Amino acid sequence: MSAKLDHVNITVRNLEESIEWYKRIFGFEKLEGGISELGKKWAIVGFEDSMIAMSEHAQRSPAIKLAGDAHRIYHFGLRIPDANEWRLKVRLNNLKLKYGGEVEYPFSRSWYIQDPSGHEIEVSCTNGLPLQFPVAE
Repeated sequence: MSAKLDHVNITVRNLEESIEWYKRIFGFEKLEGGISELGKKWAIVGFEDSMIAMSEHAQRSPAIKLAGDAHRIYHFGLRIPDANEWRLKVRLNNLKLKYGGEVEYPFSRSWYIQDPSGHEIEVSCTNGLPLQFPVAE
């Protein structure tokens, strides 16, 4: 049996702001939402079978500012089909790129950004080519 990643579940500072941001930046739509049994607003946003579940926790610190040496998601990655369209979106939305901007890898390129709640996202592109990796030694 093999598995495919279904979704990432994150907490956000402001649910409506986050839904709008993921819609504007990645074209994700709100797929589902409600109030949890703990009284927290939640939503699932996505495109096709790529989904992010989120729940609102306004009092929490930004994700990038976690204190201490604890396990956490370092970042999650989203793959896009067109690097030039992405570069335009970065400029039009004044997105701040981390790590000096565009990062070149052997078979892809990536840009690292943060969402409004501080979650780091790796946006990668293979320019329409199949995803590939060098042979592991």
